[in-house]
Amino acid sequence: MPRLKLRAELEKLRLSAPFRISGFVFEEQDVVVVTVDDGEHQGRGEASGVYYLGDTAPTMLAEIESARAAIEAGIDRAALQTLLPPGGARNAVDCALWELEAHRLGVAVWELAGLGPPRPLLTTFTLGADDPAVMVAGAHKYAQARALKLKLTGELPVDIERVKQVRAARPEVWMGVDANQGYTIDKLESLLGVLIAANVSLLEQPLKRGREADLDGFKSPIPIAADESVLSLKDVAGLAGRFNVVNIKLDKCGGLTEGLAMAHEARRLGMKVMVGNMVGTSLAMAPAFVLGQLCDVVDLDGPIFLARDRTPSMTYTNGDAWSGEHVWGGSHA
Repeated sequence: MPRLKLRAELEKLRLSAPFRISGFVFEEQDVVVVTVDDGEHQGRGEASGVYYLGDTAPTMLAEIESARAAIEAGIDRAALQTLLPPGGARNAVDCALWELEAHRLGVAVWELAGLGPPRPLLTTFTLGADDPAVMVAGAHKYAQARALKLKLTGELPVDIERVKQVRAARPEVWMGVDANQGYTIDKLESLLGVLIAANVSLLEQPLKRGREADLDGFKSPIPIAADESVLSLKDVAGLAGRFNVVNIKLDKCGGLTEGLAMAHEARRLGMKVMVGNMVGTSLAMAPAFVLGQLCDVVDLDGPIFLARDRTPSMTYTNGDAWSGEHVWGGSHA
């Protein structure tokens, strides 16, 4: 492999409004942007890291710097899998290497991945956990949305009102909820009754990571998705029989290379696949859009929470997300 020039920089993204989930409120997001250049072709990647694992922009930059010599010596994606652990640092570099290879070969990333031509993807639009009236206003604001995901906090009476009121406001949309580890197994039955009545189609990560065994023998009438319970490929096998859906995020697993492997393994084990995001610009969403071509549920609304996205950017039309090859991963040099 030719030698590479590596650039890794921190960028601060402002959110258009505070965003709340169980235990956290976000007003801005630090990301790391990686560029690899062989003197003729270039590749880019962006990562937010995984906040609940302490995977921050400074730690990502430190990881990348620790691997600089090996990367600049001309690493490929296969070698990167053992050079860096799963997480944001590897994600940024891995995605940059995908785009670099696409430019070198004159093909698009989706072709490199062995996929067919991409199609627009129905994406969820996420409502942060807030006062129910505020969430209803958000549901109306996302007028084009055909799928909504509600963030919950584990406060059962408030969560019940959140679900009921948003469903009353938007009776026609597909709806999922993300409990963000806010519940315990003994409280789950009460929540599920409300979700069934509201025609909710997905319950994401109700229990804390580490409590997966509590779901042994638990029969849910609504599919349950693993998010924090599945960080990388090694976690997938342990989900079978407990979860119905695997939520893959490139910042968790360390890039598109492992994300694709996770999607295929989840399918092999009889589970469905979801792609999510940790908030970022279109540069972060575009590789996940490629993975999304294999997914049953898509949550790629990250850029809509930003005060300003990159140009060129993904587009959102009639509830669908679309990332053209000009955004990332095209065959142009």
